Amino acid sequence: MYKRILLAVDGSDHSLRAAEHAAAIAKAMDGAIEIAYVADYSKSKDSVLHAKGRSDLEMQRRQRLLPAEELLKKEDIPYEVNILHGDPGPAIVSHANAHSFDLVIIGSRGLNPLQEMVLGSVSHKVMKRSDCPVMIIK
Repeated sequence: MYKRILLAVDGSDHSLRAAEHAAAIAKAMDGAIEIAYVADYSKSKDSVLHAKGRSDLEMQRRQRLLPAEELLKKEDIPYEVNILHGDPGPAIVSHANAHSFDLVIIGSRGLNPLQEMVLGSVSHKVMKRSDCPVMIIK
């Protein structure tokens, strides 16, 4: 049922928990996972200024993906990595809708209702706008 899973990660503990759930589902369904990391333009300016070069910047991004990749390798689940660019919510939605995934799995930052109303949340945007089912992991 869920053969093609998009796992959105940002390097947080929430995204690692999402990776654990994605691994369990992929293993049970004999599926594959695409890990998506979004290089957020609003935050990447600071990263670019502090990076020693392009390779250093890529290394910093890959470090955030490493725990999820190690988990999938350990579980022997086929995966690929895709680094997207832009605002995280719309970038994930656009990618998910353009590539016909069966399921999107994303971690929740755990905002309270007021914070979510004022700030918005990436997981909420993805849930509302994706064409496929979305699993939000608390």
